[in-house]
Amino acid sequence: MSIGGQVHFGESGRIPAILRDARSGRLREVIFVTAEALTRIESSRRLPGCSTEGQPGPLVAEARLSRRGDCLLLSVVYDDSEPEGFSRLLWQDAAPDGTEDDILDAVYQIIQQRRHQAADSSYVASLFAKGLDKILGKIGEEATETAVAGKGGDPDQVVSETADLIFHVLLLLAYYELPPERIYAELRRRFGVSGLVEKASRGR
Repeated sequence: MSIGGQVHFGESGRIPAILRDARSGRLREVIFVTAEALTRIESSRRLPGCSTEGQPGPLVAEARLSRRGDCLLLSVVYDDSEPEGFSRLLWQDAAPDGTEDDILDAVYQIIQQRRHQAADSSYVASLFAKGLDKILGKIGEEATETAVAGKGGDPDQVVSETADLIFHVLLLLAYYELPPERIYAELRRRFGVSGLVEKASRGR
Protein backbone atom coordinates (compact mmCIF):
# COMPACT_ATOMS: atom_id res chain seq x y z
CA MET A 1 0.00 0.00 0.00
CA SER A 2 1.43 3.33 -1.04
CA ILE A 3 -0.19 6.74 -1.05
CA GLY A 4 0.79 8.85 -4.04
CA GLY A 5 1.06 12.62 -4.10
CA GLN A 6 2.38 15.06 -1.58
CA VAL A 7 1.05 14.67 1.94
CA HIS A 8 0.66 17.93 3.86
CA PHE A 9 0.94 17.25 7.58
CA GLY A 10 0.45 20.86 8.62
CA GLU A 11 2.04 22.74 11.47
CA SER A 12 0.95 20.15 14.04
CA GLY A 13 2.74 17.39 12.14
CA ARG A 14 -0.52 15.57 11.60
CA ILE A 15 -3.05 15.06 8.82
CA PRO A 16 -6.78 14.35 9.37
CA ALA A 17 -7.96 10.92 8.29
CA ILE A 18 -11.59 9.94 7.72
CA LEU A 19 -12.17 6.32 8.72
CA ARG A 20 -14.79 4.58 6.61
CA ASP A 21 -16.20 1.11 7.10
CA ALA A 22 -14.91 -0.92 4.16
CA ARG A 23 -18.00 -3.14 4.18
CA SER A 24 -20.85 -0.63 4.56
CA GLY A 25 -19.21 2.57 3.33
CA ARG A 26 -20.33 4.35 6.50
CA LEU A 27 -18.11 6.97 8.12
CA ARG A 28 -16.92 5.89 11.55
CA GLU A 29 -14.55 8.52 12.92
CA VAL A 30 -12.00 11.22 12.18
CA ILE A 31 -8.50 10.80 13.60
CA PHE A 32 -5.21 12.62 13.13
CA VAL A 33 -2.23 10.73 11.69
CA THR A 34 1.48 11.53 12.03
CA ALA A 35 4.06 10.75 9.36
CA GLU A 36 5.33 7.87 11.51
CA ALA A 37 1.85 6.42 11.91
CA LEU A 38 1.18 6.73 8.18
CA THR A 39 4.38 4.82 7.45
CA ARG A 40 3.22 2.01 9.77
CA ILE A 41 -0.20 1.95 8.14
CA GLU A 42 1.35 1.66 4.67
CA SER A 43 3.75 -1.11 5.70
CA SER A 44 1.48 -3.20 7.93
CA ARG A 45 -1.93 -2.38 6.39
CA ARG A 46 -3.15 -2.03 9.97
CA LEU A 47 -4.42 0.95 11.92
CA PRO A 48 -2.02 1.45 14.85
CA GLY A 49 -2.90 2.47 18.36
CA CYS A 50 -6.64 1.78 18.12
CA SER A 51 -7.12 -1.79 19.28
CA THR A 52 -7.17 -3.62 22.58
CA GLU A 53 -3.79 -4.31 24.19
CA GLY A 54 -1.76 -6.92 22.36
CA GLN A 55 -4.15 -7.18 19.44
CA PRO A 56 -3.41 -5.91 15.91
CA GLY A 57 -5.34 -2.83 14.82
CA PRO A 58 -8.14 -3.01 12.24
CA LEU A 59 -7.14 -3.87 8.67
CA VAL A 60 -6.85 -0.90 6.32
CA ALA A 61 -8.24 -2.10 2.98
CA GLU A 62 -7.56 1.12 1.08
CA ALA A 63 -5.90 4.47 1.69
CA ARG A 64 -6.46 7.53 -0.49
CA LEU A 65 -5.17 11.08 -0.36
CA SER A 66 -7.25 14.13 -1.21
CA ARG A 67 -6.29 16.11 -4.29
CA ARG A 68 -5.03 18.91 -2.04
CA GLY A 69 -2.93 16.46 -0.07
CA ASP A 70 -4.43 17.62 3.24
CA CYS A 71 -6.79 14.76 4.13
CA LEU A 72 -6.75 10.95 4.05
CA LEU A 73 -9.64 8.57 3.45
CA LEU A 74 -8.99 5.16 5.01
CA SER A 75 -11.30 2.21 4.31
CA VAL A 76 -11.09 0.03 7.42
CA VAL A 77 -12.33 -3.53 7.96
CA TYR A 78 -13.97 -3.49 11.41
CA ASP A 79 -14.70 -6.52 13.55
CA ASP A 80 -18.22 -5.63 14.65
CA SER A 81 -18.47 -8.73 16.81
CA GLU A 82 -16.40 -6.90 19.43
CA PRO A 83 -17.83 -4.22 21.75
CA GLU A 84 -17.86 -0.74 20.28
CA GLY A 85 -14.75 0.70 21.86
CA PHE A 86 -12.58 1.90 19.03
CA SER A 87 -15.11 4.11 17.27
CA ARG A 88 -17.78 6.38 18.68
CA LEU A 89 -19.78 6.06 15.47
CA LEU A 90 -20.10 9.81 15.12
CA TRP A 91 -21.34 9.53 11.56
CA GLN A 92 -23.33 6.51 10.50
CA ASP A 93 -24.23 7.65 7.00
CA ALA A 94 -22.73 6.51 3.73
CA ALA A 95 -19.77 8.64 2.72
CA PRO A 96 -20.97 11.60 0.64
CA ASP A 97 -19.63 12.20 -2.83
CA GLY A 98 -16.42 14.19 -2.78
CA THR A 99 -15.44 13.26 0.80
CA GLU A 100 -11.83 12.98 -0.28
CA ASP A 101 -11.80 16.50 -1.71
CA ASP A 102 -12.64 18.70 1.27
CA ILE A 103 -13.02 17.60 4.87
CA LEU A 104 -15.14 20.58 5.97
CA ASP A 105 -17.61 20.12 3.12
CA ALA A 106 -17.78 16.39 3.91
CA VAL A 107 -18.55 17.01 7.58
CA TYR A 108 -21.12 19.66 6.62
CA GLN A 109 -22.90 17.17 4.34
CA ILE A 110 -23.02 14.61 7.15
CA ILE A 111 -24.48 17.20 9.51
CA GLN A 112 -27.19 18.04 6.97
CA GLN A 113 -28.03 14.35 6.66
CA ARG A 114 -28.06 13.66 10.40
CA ARG A 115 -30.10 16.72 11.46
CA HIS A 116 -33.33 15.14 10.19
CA GLN A 117 -32.92 11.83 12.05
CA ALA A 118 -34.46 10.92 15.40
CA ALA A 119 -33.03 13.00 18.23
CA ASP A 120 -32.37 9.90 20.33
CA SER A 121 -30.26 8.29 17.61
CA SER A 122 -28.00 11.17 16.58
CA TYR A 123 -25.96 13.74 18.48
CA VAL A 124 -26.42 16.20 15.62
CA ALA A 125 -30.19 15.68 15.53
CA SER A 126 -30.42 16.07 19.30
CA LEU A 127 -28.78 19.50 19.14
CA PHE A 128 -31.07 20.63 16.33
CA ALA A 129 -34.08 19.40 18.31
CA LYS A 130 -33.03 21.55 21.27
CA GLY A 131 -32.80 24.62 19.06
CA LEU A 132 -30.44 27.45 18.22
CA ASP A 133 -29.63 28.41 21.80
CA LYS A 134 -28.30 24.91 22.49
CA ILE A 135 -26.07 25.04 19.41
CA LEU A 136 -24.78 28.48 20.39
CA GLY A 137 -24.15 27.25 23.92
CA LYS A 138 -22.07 24.35 22.60
CA ILE A 139 -20.01 26.75 20.46
CA GLY A 140 -19.31 28.86 23.54
CA GLU A 141 -18.39 25.76 25.52
CA GLU A 142 -16.05 24.45 22.82
CA ALA A 143 -14.47 27.90 22.34
CA THR A 144 -13.68 28.02 26.05
CA GLU A 145 -12.19 24.52 25.97
CA THR A 146 -10.08 25.50 22.97
CA ALA A 147 -8.77 28.55 24.82
CA VAL A 148 -7.95 26.41 27.87
CA ALA A 149 -6.13 23.90 25.65
CA GLY A 150 -4.19 26.75 24.07
CA LYS A 151 -3.12 27.96 27.48
CA GLY A 152 -2.13 24.44 28.45
CA GLY A 153 0.30 24.19 25.54
CA ASP A 154 -0.39 20.56 24.55
CA PRO A 155 -0.46 20.54 20.69
CA ASP A 156 -2.58 17.37 20.53
CA GLN A 157 -5.16 18.89 22.88
CA VAL A 158 -5.21 22.11 20.88
CA VAL A 159 -5.87 20.14 17.69
CA SER A 160 -8.60 18.04 19.33
CA GLU A 161 -10.44 20.98 20.89
CA THR A 162 -10.14 23.07 17.72
CA ALA A 163 -11.67 20.21 15.73
CA ASP A 164 -14.58 20.10 18.22
CA LEU A 165 -15.06 23.85 17.91
CA ILE A 166 -15.05 23.76 14.10
CA PHE A 167 -17.54 20.88 14.13
CA HIS A 168 -19.99 22.89 16.23
CA VAL A 169 -19.49 26.00 14.10
CA LEU A 170 -20.45 23.83 11.11
CA LEU A 171 -23.63 22.95 13.02
CA LEU A 172 -24.45 26.67 13.20
CA LEU A 173 -23.82 27.07 9.47
CA ALA A 174 -26.10 24.10 8.78
CA TYR A 175 -28.81 25.65 10.97
CA TYR A 176 -28.86 28.67 8.68
CA GLU A 177 -28.31 26.57 5.51
CA LEU A 178 -24.96 28.28 4.92
CA PRO A 179 -22.47 25.98 3.17
CA PRO A 180 -18.76 26.29 4.04
CA GLU A 181 -18.20 27.84 0.59
CA ARG A 182 -19.81 31.03 1.93
CA ILE A 183 -17.03 31.24 4.52
CA TYR A 184 -14.38 30.43 1.93
CA ALA A 185 -15.71 33.24 -0.26
CA GLU A 186 -15.61 35.71 2.63
CA LEU A 187 -12.04 34.74 3.48
CA ARG A 188 -11.04 35.11 -0.16
CA ARG A 189 -12.64 38.56 -0.17
CA ARG A 190 -10.58 39.58 2.84
CA PHE A 191 -7.36 38.05 1.54
CA GLY A 192 -4.67 40.69 1.14
CA VAL A 193 -6.73 43.31 2.98
CA SER A 194 -5.31 44.79 6.18
CA GLY A 195 -7.22 43.56 9.22
CA LEU A 196 -7.54 47.11 10.51
CA VAL A 197 -8.91 48.32 7.18
CA GLU A 198 -11.41 45.46 6.99
CA LYS A 199 -12.59 46.04 10.55
CA ALA A 200 -13.03 49.78 9.90
CA SER A 201 -15.10 49.06 6.77
CA ARG A 202 -17.68 47.19 8.87
CA GLY A 203 -18.52 50.34 10.83
CA ARG A 204 -19.46 52.37 7.76
